[in-house]
Amino acid sequence: MSERKTIALDVKGMTCMGCVNAVTRLVKRQDAEAEVKIDLATGRLDASTRVPAPELAAAISAGGYAASVAA
Repeated sequence: MSERKTIALDVKGMTCMGCVNAVTRLVKRQDAEAEVKIDLATGRLDASTRVPAPELAAAISAGGYAASVAA
């Protein structure tokens, strides 16, 4: 299995804690052991995960939120 890395994503479309929980579930579906931190005010997601950032962004986007790798 690949090595765990910390990644940062910008997620647009989150408006409440329900959205934060939904995005967290989307990440956990990709990597059940991921550690996820989301700042609702800035839309920044930081995760310690084995899933590559572009793959995780695609999964979140498929779930209805606009996600991209943070610059």
